[in-house]
Amino acid sequence: MGLWCPVRFAWPLSLIATLFLAFPALAQDEPGYELPTIVVTQPAEPEPAPPRPSASASSAGRYELPADAPAALPEYSERLETTVIQPGTRSGSLTVPTIGEAIAEINQTPGGVEIVPGSAYQESTPASTLKDVLDYVPGVYIEPKWGEDSRISIRGSSLSRNFHLRGIQLYMDGIPINTADGYGDFQEIDPTAYKYVEVYKGANALRFGANSLGGAINFVMPTGYNSELFGVRTDVGSFGTAKVAVTSGAVSGNVDYYVHGTWQEADGYRDHSAGDSTRAVANLGYRITPNVETRFYFNANDIEQEIPGAVTKRVALTAPKTPAQINVINNWQRNVESYRIANKTAIRLAPDTLLELGAFGMDRHLIHPIFLYLDYDYSDYGGFARLFDERQIAGKRNLLIAGVNLHNGETDADLYGIGPGAAKGPLMQSSDQISKNFSAYLENSFYFLDDVALVAGTQYLDASREQVAILNTTSGESNFDLLSPKVGLLWDVEPDWQIFGNISRSAEIPSFGEGGAVIDFDDILAQRATTYEIGTRGSRPDYSWDLSIYRADIRNELQCLGASTAACTVVNADKTVHQGVELGLGYSIVKGIFEKGEEADRIWLNGVYTYNDFFFDDDPIYGNNEIPGAPPHIIRAELLYKHPWGFYAGPTIDWTPEGYYVDNSNTTQTDAYALLGAKLGFERGNWSGYVEARNLTDKNYIAAVDIVAEANPDAALYWPGNGRALFAGLQMKW
Repeated sequence: MGLWCPVRFAWPLSLIATLFLAFPALAQDEPGYELPTIVVTQPAEPEPAPPRPSASASSAGRYELPADAPAALPEYSERLETTVIQPGTRSGSLTVPTIGEAIAEINQTPGGVEIVPGSAYQESTPASTLKDVLDYVPGVYIEPKWGEDSRISIRGSSLSRNFHLRGIQLYMDGIPINTADGYGDFQEIDPTAYKYVEVYKGANALRFGANSLGGAINFVMPTGYNSELFGVRTDVGSFGTAKVAVTSGAVSGNVDYYVHGTWQEADGYRDHSAGDSTRAVANLGYRITPNVETRFYFNANDIEQEIPGAVTKRVALTAPKTPAQINVINNWQRNVESYRIANKTAIRLAPDTLLELGAFGMDRHLIHPIFLYLDYDYSDYGGFARLFDERQIAGKRNLLIAGVNLHNGETDADLYGIGPGAAKGPLMQSSDQISKNFSAYLENSFYFLDDVALVAGTQYLDASREQVAILNTTSGESNFDLLSPKVGLLWDVEPDWQIFGNISRSAEIPSFGEGGAVIDFDDILAQRATTYEIGTRGSRPDYSWDLSIYRADIRNELQCLGASTAACTVVNADKTVHQGVELGLGYSIVKGIFEKGEEADRIWLNGVYTYNDFFFDDDPIYGNNEIPGAPPHIIRAELLYKHPWGFYAGPTIDWTPEGYYVDNSNTTQTDAYALLGAKLGFERGNWSGYVEARNLTDKNYIAAVDIVAEANPDAALYWPGNGRALFAGLQMKW
């Protein structure tokens, strides 16, 4: 590999060392001044509730949006409200932070994090897949496979996982969505139902007790305090897409509620990819006293989805609508019925101390005719306690987050034979799969200088995975005791500019949800990673930025290898490295074209660039080969004209300049592609509407692949992307 090899290994470490050494020196240039306010640019709530009494005015660390704050959250150009926010305090609801409060809290993280307001995508896209939500979050690689299913990876997490999800923890208002073994699905998430989405990359998700390579995504629902009394939206578009969503929220005395229901159907771009779904989410809050609030959560889903299957590369690029023949003959599907109920209670113990207590239960039934007829029943339950505390220690500001999580579950996993038309055959294999997880975590931020915080924390995980054989399988058990520390620095350079760095450990254990995976309970080890990260984020009236540079040295990386149409075998790679650059940028190229002054119109560039460099490190089999599954470069951008009346229009691009390998042996690659699109719409008062065109040139391309150890050039490993499409939607709220 010549000179590139040492440079490849060394450049992130040198940058990290430089920044860590520079922090104290730079911070001491102006000693002794008071902690500056931090700009929190938050979208305006529809009907902000009267603020509750907050912490003492003398308490350090007040977050304030000054009069000269940016005119919009740069990436999203939202309407704003001016507020004073004390970290840990919450207006309206005690249990659910507003967007501004969430920004104040997440900005205490010395690493890659992001908040995506619902209005950033709900009013300008069909908002039907997670790609619509996370397309402009740097470091997140997400591509649709079929229907509403997507393949997602954050910092190279779970690239070999060809179906479902592992390595990223999903939450709804801080309450787990994943099953107890770590398995997850996106189909049960309705992007139109949430007020905002929080993305925590890697060990930056420690505030939830999550500690995997990919991190965590938290979907936060509105409450009656920040939702409209009634709302309705409808979307129609290509491939037979139709969607209707209704929502309602209100406050009456000490009670508030929010409810959201969605019905959606689509024929799908490819043959045998039709699907329909009905989803509902709701929460009901009750303010017991001014300092105690309890909130109940409900979630129900009924989803039916055909699976077109992977095809050869030639078919994917010449006849992309063609399904795999076996998928049609045996009518492959993924059908889910699920129900969740949860409670979260917030108690204000003191002006600067908030305690959250919660419990949850889930029942999920998966009917999944594929290579066998999978009939799985999941039953999960758990609870959590989380403490937020801010106080002065020796005259210095100190923020503490501490908590414990319990998440247990049992899966009745039955696999039957399958015949034509998804006919259910005889029972072939049966087992009980039992997962137990207990974690305790602590993260403390101490401002040893007025604008520089030392952030340290750790997570302890005690977990077990036990399989009890009933028919034609083996019994076994694995136990894991893992400690994962973290240390970092956070420098508030200016009210709207931060620099950060951290070193963290993460841990990940195998899941049963590998789809009937063969797990050797004696040999499979936990995946461990040490990640080094530096970065900066900030905003100005006419531009914003979000930059993270990281390197993760991984031991025993979990890979799920095998045929794409059958169960995989879980194995540990020896040593691997994941490193990269995550850059988000918003820039006002031109202002005041037709409208001058504070409400000037503008041409706004919004873009993200992700650089992925994932490779084996002197592996005995694969040497220094690239880890397959993700392109080295990902570029997404939109250039929109925006008028203060609410009109916007412009082109979009989704560009993968270089293909990537589909196998560990690096024998077969995908091709580069660029997708051109356009959008126009308006947001005016209680009305909004959009028209969006995607893949205008009708480019044939590969959206996702199934990862294997060594690929046959003619193997069916490729999932074609969608062709030219047009979507339109209209939304009304009052």
